[in-house]
Amino acid sequence: MVVVDTSVLIDYFRAVDTKETALLDTFIDADVEVLIGDLVLMELLQGVRTEQQAQSVLQELSVYRTITIAGPDCAIQAAQHYRQLRGIGITPRKSIDTLIATRCILDEIPLLFSDRDFEPFVNHLGLVSAAIS
Repeated sequence: MVVVDTSVLIDYFRAVDTKETALLDTFIDADVEVLIGDLVLMELLQGVRTEQQAQSVLQELSVYRTITIAGPDCAIQAAQHYRQLRGIGITPRKSIDTLIATRCILDEIPLLFSDRDFEPFVNHLGLVSAAIS
């Protein structure tokens, strides 16, 4: 089981060959359960220009299970993670990334990402990178 971040899915849909998109292909071929966070879905859909593109993205993602990222427990823990990182001099740039990382930490699910904003969560808070798990 693996959660896939927006950064990887954008490259995947654009057919950009990266280590992470190749790994996503490997997971799909090996029948690893690929999970898409609801906030990742939102980020993908807000990035397309037309309703037709949005429907195409929804169709392609319909084969994967969508999970809820935020909820009261995750929101509280994400705020604590934010404060912990800020306390050591690292300020997370995006609240959504903090929520995604926290959901993966809480549920002990590896995250496949290419966005370096997740690295502090790996290095300091126990997020497992799917690229090294």
